[in-house]
Amino acid sequence: MNPAASAIRSLFLDGPAGGLEALLNSGAENATHAALVSHPHPMFGGTMHNKVVFHAMKALNRFGFPVLRFNFRGTGLSHGEHDHGRGETDDVKAALDWLDREFHLPLIFAGFSFGAAVGLGAACPDDRVATVIGIGLPVAPGDERSYELDFLQSCSKPKLFVSGSRDQFGPRAQLEELVNALPEPKKLVIIESADHFFEGRLREMREAVEAWIQDTIR
Repeated sequence: MNPAASAIRSLFLDGPAGGLEALLNSGAENATHAALVSHPHPMFGGTMHNKVVFHAMKALNRFGFPVLRFNFRGTGLSHGEHDHGRGETDDVKAALDWLDREFHLPLIFAGFSFGAAVGLGAACPDDRVATVIGIGLPVAPGDERSYELDFLQSCSKPKLFVSGSRDQFGPRAQLEELVNALPEPKKLVIIESADHFFEGRLREMREAVEAWIQDTIR
């Protein structure tokens, strides 16, 4: 593994609804990829400072990749208003565009919960994205929320899904059924005894991401 620089840059991206508050963890000079991590549902407290997002960033940054996190529209200091996933997909596209312009490297996308559901929709068809990671994919979000995930059926790039065995928004049987129907290459890692937020199991989640990157990218 290639240890990354520890510098963190605070910035605003040009998003479709205005500026998007962001943090960039610097990568190594010889970085082979750049990465984006998107956060869980902003209406339920999700921000780029979420613990799962932070640990996913650390896993990717450990390989020397520069890693960008940002707040969706209407979250933190980001401009605009929450758009129930539609505009947030465009926010992810804007962040991928920024990474491409900044680094001119193949991209890795990772999203947690809401960030996975909306972000994968932007990342899967994007030829600049080499591999995608869905953490705590909400296949059964409950309430009035639901996510259209049919696009995954045509996502042929390498895919990692990491969820807890006690994820209340991603029942194991439903997640396994979804992943089993997807094209290769793919991998599903179930962290035993972990809930949706991997409380007490963040190390295992991070290690699953690191192992996948080691096998798939390096």
